[in-house]
Amino acid sequence: MRRGAALAMLLLAGAATGPARAQEGDPRAGRRLAAGICSSCHGRDGIATLPEAPNLAGQNPAYVAAQLRAYRENKRQNEQMNIVARELTERQITDLAAWYAAIEVTATIPGR
Repeated sequence: MRRGAALAMLLLAGAATGPARAQEGDPRAGRRLAAGICSSCHGRDGIATLPEAPNLAGQNPAYVAAQLRAYRENKRQNEQMNIVARELTERQITDLAAWYAAIEVTATIPGR
């Protein structure tokens, strides 16, 4: 009985952490993906090359993932982003979010 209870506790602990891990992306995979489909507007390093494109470097991964999902589901409108995001899998979204979050950004406050 004790052995079964211990096994059940281990399985429950794994289930509790499993979804969180499943949502974590792979920054290296995201980097490769971004180089192919995102860099022409958002830059290779997440610093936008077009004035109308936002910088993605250093963004919160949950925010980036939520926005990509919104574009994919047409809940957020931008012609180019809706087309690009429509083709993204959930794994690709989390990988992209992890890549942009992994880029460290520093800021300098003027006058200090």
